[in-house]
Amino acid sequence: QVQLVESGGGSVQAGGSLRLSCAASGYIFSNYRGWFRQEPGKEREGVAVFDPTDGSPVYTDSVKGRFTLSQDNLKNTLYLQMNSLKPEDSATYYCAGGLNASAYGGILAPTTYRNWGRGTQVTVSS
Repeated sequence: QVQLVESGGGSVQAGGSLRLSCAASGYIFSNYRGWFRQEPGKEREGVAVFDPTDGSPVYTDSVKGRFTLSQDNLKNTLYLQMNSLKPEDSATYYCAGGLNASAYGGILAPTTYRNWGRGTQVTVSS
């Protein structure tokens, strides 16, 4: 049974940092994996994913230079280091892994991913 469990969310002031973790069981992170976020009433969006063609991190424009995606293969865990946080970064953050080929919409599209965690809340106050 595939299980992805996010942790590390919380409440911080603008300019602060958080490190999110996503531990996987029953599944090995490879190729398609990354982080997404969703605000209430809005669509889920891709934040940071690994490009399955070369393993390089790909970021949505709004987080470039502030967020860093990484992976610990021994621990089978994804990380998202978030620095210089802004109020607009407030959302529920989800990790995802595995390809949903029938709904492929690009590597930053949520529909592309098959397995999901339940999310961790990030709140940034001004």
